[in-house]
Amino acid sequence: MRPLIVASLLMASAHSAAAEAPAELISNFRLKHGEIRVTSDATLNRIASEQARAMAAKETLDHGVLGSFTSRIAPSRAGRAAENIAYGYDNFEKTLGQWITSSEHRRNLLLHNATRIGIASASSGRRTYWAMEIAGDYERPPSKGKKKSEKGLVAEIKKPASTKCHIKLLALCI
Repeated sequence: MRPLIVASLLMASAHSAAAEAPAELISNFRLKHGEIRVTSDATLNRIASEQARAMAAKETLDHGVLGSFTSRIAPSRAGRAAENIAYGYDNFEKTLGQWITSSEHRRNLLLHNATRIGIASASSGRRTYWAMEIAGDYERPPSKGKKKSEKGLVAEIKKPASTKCHIKLLALCI
């Protein structure tokens, strides 16, 4: 019984390490180029997985295979995001190398202040399709003159235009 538990734990640990490997590789690349580290995100992984599976099912490399990027990335609630897609390589290291040598894909990998990432692949039987979602700006501090509502949305506080303070005494407007 004990060897079975140890084997299960080792397999779970290996699976977890493998899942983090792409995020670690991208983080290392980003750190070498003055950007911050990214971590794997469940929502972004789901979005990437849906994209990769849809491309594999239709055997087409297309950002719009499931609809617009804006609508697909919305559940992440990120302030900014980008997507890289590819097909052909059966491992992530080669796919990452392809993205690094492409100026547009490289720009996405280096998305300023990105903190989270999702990566997935799917096979069509003929090719392996890859999708990467990278995002940041999750928490924006409320700007001056705005306050958070109960639902966490930012609402503007406006004073009526007709109200003018002639005398301000202890935060009272007279």
